[in-house]
Amino acid sequence: MIDGRPFEQMGDVTRGGLVCVADHASNFVPEDVPLGIPDALLDTHIAVDIGVNGVAARMARRHAIPAHLATVSRLVVDLHREEDHRNVVPTKSDGHLIPGNIGANVEARLEQYYRPYHKALEEWLDAAQPKLIISLHSFTPKLETSDEERPWEVALLHNQDDRAARHAIRLFGEQGLTVGDNEPYSGVELNATMNRHAEAHGHYYCAIEVRQDLIATRADQARWATMIADVVGRVALALD
Repeated sequence: MIDGRPFEQMGDVTRGGLVCVADHASNFVPEDVPLGIPDALLDTHIAVDIGVNGVAARMARRHAIPAHLATVSRLVVDLHREEDHRNVVPTKSDGHLIPGNIGANVEARLEQYYRPYHKALEEWLDAAQPKLIISLHSFTPKLETSDEERPWEVALLHNQDDRAARHAIRLFGEQGLTVGDNEPYSGVELNATMNRHAEAHGHYYCAIEVRQDLIATRADQARWATMIADVVGRVALALD
């Protein structure tokens, strides 16, 4: 974490421009949060959206799309869940038990990490009044608890407002990518941050998930940052 904050903000905000939000950008676990899992699991998708930090940082620094990034792992508290969601402090993930979270003080985690993250995000977005919010995630090609491989290279999630998502699906498809509505879960089920900060305020948004093996290296992160910046820029124009 940076200065004890569960978030970091990169880039200069231009009112009415584009912004990026990454709820699962970090695998950091504070020393006073004993999860009771092997350290190796912190480098997997159960702890962090692999590649997202690198893509979002490049979008902020090279493509003028400022970013609000989590600086604490989703295993400490899942910032992309509602406060009362049963997995806001997960006790298991993709078949792995998180023993340190069993009986954890959920209220304390919410107060220390979750609420400051979302309060800062709310204030940041209120100042920015963005034309389009990009919610950036990555996904594993196959869950350990499933034999089914996900069909997409990039996927879009949305709840009630699919206007930006539909443009993005078309534009990513024009890049020759396998793209569509995300599976096996949709934004109707998992859209907490965008429900709260975008749909509730009438902001357009694109919730983008990229297959994690496609953004695992710095070179790939740079390439995807350029492609995403191009696509979302054209989405914003199409929404005028």
